[in-house]
Amino acid sequence: MLQQTQVSTVLNYFPRFVTRFPDVQSLASAHLDDVLALWSGMGYYSRARNLHRCATLVVQQFNGEFPASAELLQTLPGIGRSTAAAIAAFCFGERVAILDANVKRVLTRVLGFESDLTVLSNERVLWDKATALLPTRDLLESMPRHTQAMMDLGATVCTARKPACVRCPLQTVCVAHSQNRVLDYPVKTRKLKRSAESWWLVCAQHKNGDIFMLQRPVPGVWAGLYCFPVWSSRVLLWSQLSAVQRKKAEEHPALRHVLTHKDLYLYVVTIEWTEKKDPASAGLWMPPAQAIKLGLPAPIHKMISKMIEVIEVF
Repeated sequence: MLQQTQVSTVLNYFPRFVTRFPDVQSLASAHLDDVLALWSGMGYYSRARNLHRCATLVVQQFNGEFPASAELLQTLPGIGRSTAAAIAAFCFGERVAILDANVKRVLTRVLGFESDLTVLSNERVLWDKATALLPTRDLLESMPRHTQAMMDLGATVCTARKPACVRCPLQTVCVAHSQNRVLDYPVKTRKLKRSAESWWLVCAQHKNGDIFMLQRPVPGVWAGLYCFPVWSSRVLLWSQLSAVQRKKAEEHPALRHVLTHKDLYLYVVTIEWTEKKDPASAGLWMPPAQAIKLGLPAPIHKMISKMIEVIEVF
C-alpha cells in the first residue's frame, strides 16, 4: 500500500484490509472483486491485483510461508528489488539494501552521486554503494534499524524540497551540503511526459433506481474495476444512442481526474433508461447501495455516493 501512496492515506485503508484478510490464506482464497473493493479510492490498482496473486502463489508454492530471501521474494508478483530487500531486512535480517525514492535522495546527497539515475547502469552503481554501507554484525537487529533509519531520514529530514540539513545527523559527512547543492540531487535528466485523454461515461439509471455497471478490461486504466460504460468521444456515444435516449440525456461538466502520467477528463451523461437493450454488453444492473460495495475508481465512487445521498433524502 505504501508504494506510491502516502502514509496518511494508507492509514485509512490498512486496518480495514487486515481485518478482512488477517493472513495470507484468507487473502489468497478471496475473490479479486472483494480485494479491489477494499482498495477502492487508493489508486494504482495493479498493486491490489499483484497482492492477490502474490498471496495465491505464497500459499500454492511456499506452503503459506513467505520466502526468507530477497532473491526469492522478487519472484512474487508486485515485489521488486527494493520491496523484496525491505521485507528481507525487516523480517529476516538479511543484509540487502533498499533503494526507494527517499533512500536514493539521502544516498546521492551524502555521497555527492552526480550520475543520472534515469540511466539503469548508474542506478546499479548506486545499489552497489548502498550495499557497501550496510551493517556487517548483529544483522537481525542492525538491518531493520539501518533500513528504517534510511527511510525515515529521507521522509522526515532529507526531504525533496525543504531538507532540514541543520538537524541532519549526516550533515558533517554530506557532500551535497558541503557543496551547498543539496537540491541538485538526485540527478534525473529524463522527465516523464504527461498526456490527456477524454472519456464519455453513461450513467444509465432504470426507473426502479438500478444503475448499469461494467467491469473494466485488463490491462488498461482502472483494470478490473467497475465503472459506467465508457466511450472515447461524444460523437461516438451520441451515434449509438436512440433519439429517445438523446432527449432524456443530461450532460454534466467535465471532471478532471489525475493519474500518474495522464489527466483523464470525464464527461458524465446521465440517462433515465427505459430501453430493453442495455447501454453496453456484459454489464450488470444493480442498486447504487450494492454498486458502492464493488471495487470502484475514486471518481465513480464519489458519483455513486452522491446518488445514494439523494436517495436517502427522499
